[in-house]
Amino acid sequence: MIQSIPLKKLVPSPRNVRKSSDVLADLQLRADIAARGLLQNLVVRKGKRGKFEVEAGGRRLAALQALAEEGTLPDNHAVTCLVIEGAESEVREASLAENFQRLAMNPADEAQAFAAIIDAGATTEDVARRFGLTVRFVEGRLRLAALAPCVFEALADGTITLDMAKAYGAISDVERQAHVYAELQDAWYQITPDTIRRMVLDATVRGSDPRAVLVGRDAYLAAGGRIERELFDDDASESWIDVALLEDLAHKAMEEVAARTAQEFGLAWVRPTLGNYVSHDLVEGLNRLPSEPAPMSEQEAQELGELEADYDRIAAVLEDEDSDEDEVAKAEKELLVIDRAMRALNDRPPVLADELKGEAGAFLVLSRNGEPTLVPQFYTETEITTDEGVVEAVADSASEKPKGTSLSQRLLDELAMQRRDILAIHLATDPALALDFMVFTLADADGHDWRAKKASTLVGSIASGPVSGFEPKDAPANAALAEFAGSLDESWRAGVSDVERFEKFRGLSSEARSAWLGHVVARTLVASLACEGDRSVPLHEALGALLEIETSHWWRPTAANYFDRVPKARTLEALDAAGGPDLVSRYSASKKCELSSAAERIFSGNFIGEPEVKERAQAWVPPIMRFAGSDGVELADHGGDEAVNAEATDEIAEQAA
Repeated sequence: MIQSIPLKKLVPSPRNVRKSSDVLADLQLRADIAARGLLQNLVVRKGKRGKFEVEAGGRRLAALQALAEEGTLPDNHAVTCLVIEGAESEVREASLAENFQRLAMNPADEAQAFAAIIDAGATTEDVARRFGLTVRFVEGRLRLAALAPCVFEALADGTITLDMAKAYGAISDVERQAHVYAELQDAWYQITPDTIRRMVLDATVRGSDPRAVLVGRDAYLAAGGRIERELFDDDASESWIDVALLEDLAHKAMEEVAARTAQEFGLAWVRPTLGNYVSHDLVEGLNRLPSEPAPMSEQEAQELGELEADYDRIAAVLEDEDSDEDEVAKAEKELLVIDRAMRALNDRPPVLADELKGEAGAFLVLSRNGEPTLVPQFYTETEITTDEGVVEAVADSASEKPKGTSLSQRLLDELAMQRRDILAIHLATDPALALDFMVFTLADADGHDWRAKKASTLVGSIASGPVSGFEPKDAPANAALAEFAGSLDESWRAGVSDVERFEKFRGLSSEARSAWLGHVVARTLVASLACEGDRSVPLHEALGALLEIETSHWWRPTAANYFDRVPKARTLEALDAAGGPDLVSRYSASKKCELSSAAERIFSGNFIGEPEVKERAQAWVPPIMRFAGSDGVELADHGGDEAVNAEATDEIAEQAA
């Protein structure tokens, strides 16, 4: 029965399945209700003393109450509600169904809706305020609405991804967008956002472009390519007009080099890309093979040992609270030099065992000087069996892990627990992988290697963490885990005996049981970091790669959770990764507290700067918080200074030559 009920008579129901929420989403909802009113009825049940308990719509109720508290709505504001009756389990099901049966809008639909509102006379600021969004988000959707019709239709029907659509939107010339889209319809090679972005931005290509250097002027002209040359142009500055033809010739040239390289190195396959790094789109579905770095000489090993000893000795100065500012400043500079020297010794191309080469593959990138270069990282599409058994296809990135002894024990423990939560929410929402992980862990727990560190506590108990009582504040992963747990169907708990509860549990839908599977597996994960030592759990790195986790979307460094608690040199290194020497010089003379506040603002994106600097800053996380094979690729794309993925720079790629 539909009924209008005064707001002051509505109270939250203890049976509402949503137990947690998202602060930003709540603000967006409040703004929307303030602009347009309540568009969806609350579902309520009669309670005690004339009150009505809101079974479905708790977030909407909280938004209405907040608007009443600030004076936007009166306390007796009439709210349209659907009044229901029934058993407690049926009411809980209604709450659960309303939260589950939702479908996120297609980005194309959002773009059209925002454009229609703008056309009616609203500004982007109006739209952002009404929906509780950022102006940047609204502007991004409006750029999608302005795409060439063929590109927009492809986004709407799912032919291209949102990232591809954004790549087309790198320029506003819709004719150029449509031209590139048509050219790529018959492409025989894999299309990635990077491919699209290159082609839409390059109406013409200079003779010094890596693709032009690779193909060669004579071959391009022989294939019918056209060149325009101004009076003072030379071979490097002249304009090559037929970009699609050049891309095709460059791909064919790389294919030929890839075939020869595979034969030369005895690999099963070598796949080329015209990018100067290996993007995530190329490695999706592949497994990284373990490989050992080229062995050190005795002299290099001795030098590394001396550097490590010096690092630990100087880091102790930073940990000592009695150290004066001059000592700390000197120690930070010395640690920076030592860290770079250690990285130079450790950064050696990996060598693949001969018995793995028959099933192994690698990627050929195009360096900035136009030379095809084999990236010394190896992948396989299947498991490889050797004399010692099945080799786990996971990344062995020990040589790339940063040394973390300059960070306090407490900070490392807290970071490990927050990183564990990020992995947990991803595993919880992928029940198929959670099932595989659970079965494997139980099957593998046969004591064949009692020294191996366990990846989870998968015997039923819930993993706690190295710090008792620690609760990360404003952490999206922690909030998402709580929300996920609150959405679980607990109707089976009503059973009196364990037999009855088991029967009720088996009666749940497959989706509900799958959610429980993800939940119980995810909560067993131990805390880990991407570093050497006790906190290293290689299996977590493999899970992170399979789940394609981008840590930067789930955790941002702040003064409280990172910058206040690391040496000043670490913060300056982070600034260097985001904005280079210019950004570092701007803050290098700042006191530590001022530097920490500035760093928090910069890495949240809340500062005035170049778009590419903001993008790198918002993608940056400390190396120990990344997951191998996922964050590394993304950060390499942005040119991060400490990216785990070695193919991000030409210098590392050229070591394979």
